[in-house]
Amino acid sequence: MSTARRVAVIGGGPGGLYAAALLKRLDPAREVTVWERNAPDDTFGFGVVLSDETLGGIEHADPAVHAALQAEFVRWDDIDIVHRERRHTSGGHGFAALGRRRLLQILHERCRDLGVELRFRAEAPPAAELSTAYDLVVAADGVHSLTREAHAEAFGPEITTHRCRYIWLAADFAFDAFRFEIAETEHGVMQLHGYPYARDASTVIVEMREEVWEAAGFDGLDERESTERCAKVFADALGGRPLRGNNSSWTTFRTVVNSRWSHGNTVLIGDAAHTAHFSIGSGTKLAVEDALALAACLQEQPDLPAALRAYEAERRPVVASTQRAARASLEWFERIADHLDQPPRQFAFNLLTRSRRVTHDNLRLRDEEFTRAVEREFGCPEGTPPMFTPFRLRGLTLRNRVVVSPMDMYSAVDGVPGDFHLVHLGARALGGAGLVMTEMVCVSEHGRITPGCAGLYTAEQADAWRRITDFAHARAPGTAIGVQLGHSGRKGSTKLMWEGIDDPLPDGNWPLQAASPLPYKPGSQTPHELSRAGLTEIREEFTAAAARAERAGFDLLELHCAHGYLLSGFLSPLTNHRTDAYGGSLEARLRYPLEVFDAVRDAWPADKPMTVRISATDWADGGTTARDAVEIARAFAAHGADAIDVSTGQVVADERPAYGRSYQTPYADRIRNETGVPVLTVGAISSWDDVNSLLLAGRADLCALARPHLYDPHWTLHAAAEQGYEGPGAPWPVQYRAGSRRPQTGRTDAPKPRLTLKSRRPA
Repeated sequence: MSTARRVAVIGGGPGGLYAAALLKRLDPAREVTVWERNAPDDTFGFGVVLSDETLGGIEHADPAVHAALQAEFVRWDDIDIVHRERRHTSGGHGFAALGRRRLLQILHERCRDLGVELRFRAEAPPAAELSTAYDLVVAADGVHSLTREAHAEAFGPEITTHRCRYIWLAADFAFDAFRFEIAETEHGVMQLHGYPYARDASTVIVEMREEVWEAAGFDGLDERESTERCAKVFADALGGRPLRGNNSSWTTFRTVVNSRWSHGNTVLIGDAAHTAHFSIGSGTKLAVEDALALAACLQEQPDLPAALRAYEAERRPVVASTQRAARASLEWFERIADHLDQPPRQFAFNLLTRSRRVTHDNLRLRDEEFTRAVEREFGCPEGTPPMFTPFRLRGLTLRNRVVVSPMDMYSAVDGVPGDFHLVHLGARALGGAGLVMTEMVCVSEHGRITPGCAGLYTAEQADAWRRITDFAHARAPGTAIGVQLGHSGRKGSTKLMWEGIDDPLPDGNWPLQAASPLPYKPGSQTPHELSRAGLTEIREEFTAAAARAERAGFDLLELHCAHGYLLSGFLSPLTNHRTDAYGGSLEARLRYPLEVFDAVRDAWPADKPMTVRISATDWADGGTTARDAVEIARAFAAHGADAIDVSTGQVVADERPAYGRSYQTPYADRIRNETGVPVLTVGAISSWDDVNSLLLAGRADLCALARPHLYDPHWTLHAAAEQGYEGPGAPWPVQYRAGSRRPQTGRTDAPKPRLTLKSRRPA
C-alpha cells in the first residue's frame, strides 16, 4: 500500500474536500491539510447534480457522507423541452441534486470529524514548495489552476475556449423537471438550462452565442442588469418571478485537457485536470470520482509513483469518454439554431440525445410513450425501428437506412474484381443492408491507389462487376448495389494497405497527377500538376467509367471527392495551390470537381441516383472547414447530387482527427440541416442503437458502416433479430431463415463495485 503520510490538498471544492476525507478515513494516522482561499460559505454556482453511479461509489467508500447527502437531495425524473410555445416532457431519467453550499458544508463536517485540517481564507503555498514538505500534493484548484499553470511544461495542458457565453443564476422556486427552454429573440437564439436543487430553489443557466450576447447588449450590463434582463427573456419559464445572482458574471466555457495528470508527487484532480461542459452536468461528478479513484489507487498500489500511474490509467479513459460526450453536447447547443425548424418532437429527441449518451434504445426504456410518439412523427410503421424505414433517392427506393460503406480491399488483379469481391460484396448483400457500396473503383490504370485496386476502365472489368451485381440482385432481391468512382491523384502508386499504408511502391511506380505538385508525405512521389489537356482526359475517363458502371448493373453511383484523392485534392486549400481558374477561392476550387460531376451525371441514367463523398474537414489548420463543407455540399446538390456522403480527413498526412463514437456525424448533421440535402453519415457508428438514434434525431438520412460489416457480414439482419423486427426492411434469405433467432448465451455475472474501500480502523 502506498503510504503518503503527509498530504496537502490545494482547493476546497467538492473534489478536494472529498479526497481529503477519503484519505484521512483510509488512514487516520495521515496528516491531511486543505487550503481554500475563500471563506467556508463562499461558493459560486448554486446546485449540484450527481448521478446514481457516482452516489453508488460514495456509498461504498464512505457511508457517512452518502447518508448525509441522501437526506438533502431533491429528486425528479422528467426533462421538459419548451420550444415555440410547445412543451414536450420525457420521463424516467432520474436526477438527484442539492445546493452546492450544503454539499460543501457536509464535506466540511466530515473532514472535521475525521481530523482533516481545513485552512480557509488561506492561499496555498505553491505546489513546488508543498511538494518538498508533503508526501503527496493534490491540486484541486479548479479550471484556472495555478498549479497547472506553474508546471505547464510537465502537465502539457491544452485549453479550448468555446463560442457561447453563459451565466449561472438562481430562482427562488423549484422547477418540477429539468427544463430546457429556447427563446428566439430579435438578436438570436438564447437558451435556459434549469433544474431544482432544493424544495424552494433552482439553478438557472442562461446561454447564447457570443454574437447574440453582444447584439443583445449583455456585454454592457452589470450583474443586476443581466439578471433582470434574463428574467424578462424567460418570464414564461419563471412564471414572472425574478432571478438572483451570486457574484455571477458572463463567461465562456473552457475545455481543459492535460497530457499528464501528475508531476513528481503532485497530482491534478477535477477541473484542474479536465473539464466537461455543464450541459451534461459532469463537473462535480468527475471531481468526486477522481477523488474516489485516487484514494483507491493509493490504497492498492505499493508506492506513490505506481499509485499515480494507476489513478491516471483508470480515470483517463472515463474522462475522455465524458469529454467527448460533453463536447458533442456543447457543440449541439452552439448550433442549436440549425435544428429549430425540425418537427417539435424530433427537436426534443435531438436535444435529449445530443451527447450520444442517451440513445433511442435507452430513451425507449425510460419513456416508451414519448419515444413512440417521436417514431410516429418520423414515419415509422408500427413495430418498425427507424433504421428499417425505406428511403427514396430518385428512382431507387432503399428498403432500409443501412449502407455498407466503401472499403478498399486491394485484391483485384489488373483492376479486375474476382472471386474475393464476389464473396465479399455478395455476403454483405445477403446480410440485409439496404445499399452495398463497392470500394473506390478507379477510372484508369494510372488512377489506382495500389496495384490491387479495382477498376472500371476496361470491358473485362465491367463484365466482372456485372457478375457481382447479378448475384446481389438475384440472391438478395431488394438490396441495392452502388459503385464509388474515383482517381487516386497524389496518393497513388503505393503499397497494399497491409504492406505499408500510403508508402510508395519499391519499384514499378507509375507517374502521379494532382491539382498541384505536392507529395502526400515525406518520401512520397511528387505528382505532376494537371494541365488543361490532362483535366479533360481524366474527366473523360470518369464518364467512360460511369457508362461501364451502368452496363455493369449498378443501382447508384458515388463520386469520390474525399480523403485526399484527385477530386478532393482540388477542393482543399492545403492541396490546391493553383493560380489558374481551378485554384484560389472555394468557388474556383470547386470548378473541376463540378465539371467532372456534370459529365458523369450526363453519362449516368437520369432515374438512377448519384451521391458525392466529401471530406467535411481536413482536421488541419488552413484546410477545409465545416463552413466550407456546407458550401461544397450545396454546390453539388445544385448540380444534381441526390445525397452527400459525409466523411472527414485523410487529405493531409499531418492531420489531427478528433476520433470518437459517431465523430463525423456533426458534420453530416450541419450539412443536412443547413442545406436540406439528404446525407449519409459514416465514422465509428458501431451499434444499431446508434443508427436508430442518429436517424430519429434528424442528423442523417442514411448510416454507412464499414468495420462492423467486416466483423459481421450479416450485421443488419442481426440488428433486426436483436430488435425483434421481422418486417420487409430486413428479410432473411430463405437459406438462412433458420438462423434468424439469436442463439442463447451462457450466464455472465456483473463485477463487484470498483471502489469498496475499508479504513484501517472504524472512522
